[in-house]
Amino acid sequence: MKRPKLIKKFCKYCKKQTQQETAIAKKRDRGSLKKGSLRRGRGRGRGLGYGNLGRWGSKPAISKYKRTGAKTSKKADLRYKCKECNKTTVQNKGTRSKKLEIKWTKNQHQNL
Repeated sequence: MKRPKLIKKFCKYCKKQTQQETAIAKKRDRGSLKKGSLRRGRGRGRGLGYGNLGRWGSKPAISKYKRTGAKTSKKADLRYKCKECNKTTVQNKGTRSKKLEIKWTKNQHQNL
């Protein structure tokens, strides 16, 4: 998917339509709350849930369910930076695409 580098978009800080620059933010890891951390923290009242937590034969063999519902693409995390107030806003909804390309258009080069 191709997106323009400069977009005219509503800025919630300026409260008007302004030129905004598009950038892709890097996806971050979940942090320290992996399965082992949740298990250790359970004694301190964290990560409590219901059921047998996937143990004791509640699932079929790994070869059957591995990557069955996996998505083939990720949602890109787009950030828009206002040219007037320099504040950044994050997009509210992402679209799935295998490859995202942000390009300058011919008109945008002439306007700078």
